Amino acid sequence: MGTTYHITVVADQLPPDDLAQRIEQQLGKVDNSMSTYKEHSELSQFNRMQVGQQLQISEEFAEVLRISRDVWERSNGAFDPTVGPLVNLWGFGPQATEDSIPSAEAVASALKNSGFQHVILNGLMLSKEQPVQLDLSAIAKGYAVDLVANLLEMLALPDYLVEVGGEIRVSGLNPQGEAWRVAVEQPQLLSSVDRVINLSDSAIATSGDYRNYFERDGVRYSHTIDPKTGMPIVHHLASTTVLASTCAEADAWATAFLVLGARQSLELAERLDLALYVLVREGDEFKALNSSKFMPYLNQTTDYRSAQEG
Repeated sequence: MGTTYHITVVADQLPPDDLAQRIEQQLGKVDNSMSTYKEHSELSQFNRMQVGQQLQISEEFAEVLRISRDVWERSNGAFDPTVGPLVNLWGFGPQATEDSIPSAEAVASALKNSGFQHVILNGLMLSKEQPVQLDLSAIAKGYAVDLVANLLEMLALPDYLVEVGGEIRVSGLNPQGEAWRVAVEQPQLLSSVDRVINLSDSAIATSGDYRNYFERDGVRYSHTIDPKTGMPIVHHLASTTVLASTCAEADAWATAFLVLGARQSLELAERLDLALYVLVREGDEFKALNSSKFMPYLNQTTDYRSAQEG
């Protein structure tokens, strides 16, 4: 998946000798199935398929598509795994061109060949109604976290932290016998912490526009593409952090909310009872906002900005 992972397991008994290998197997399932870089991955095979052809896929791939469809529907299309060609067009994907501004005609053409409604899943048989392509980068890492977490629970190892590419799921207690402490990064200041959240039995994912972007003629172009317009997002929402029971859901929703912007995201989070924390640019500063479901976590956090100012 082109990223790193870190796993901490707290146990009063020795884990299986082959635990590391079993974890690698779970991560390999996702990489071999959903990689945009591996030529023979299921995802790459689907992307080469013609309209009307069918591909039998793994249960893991199908599960990610089912979760994707749920978030796609409930976010009114803000999360759309067929946006990959547009990401490439703007210079951010695995087949990316040089950083340049595509023409309106090129964007319109790519938009015609997008839309998750054109991806048809029937059991484990996958097909397409239009020449769409999939890119599951906004959910695959979260799903990989869930596979490893589920493996640990199956092995009766209930105290753990699993992190893949920044997406995290925790269970039980940390080595000090307390809730796990997870940092939310402050945008642009990559070594700076906005706040630390105490978590147990939860997943957390953050999406932001502050790491992957380019500038042309004083205009900032984010890697996050609005599936409806085919254009990079232009609002002032800098990062979204979502808590959920599974990391796949948290991962996908963090992307959906980043597309929607602060106001729409918070309204939707309230309506769906989702735990959301956002940082919005206000000049050189960032304003923090959150949904009601996130409020209990704020009461248990350390606000590093306030601590630094004090």
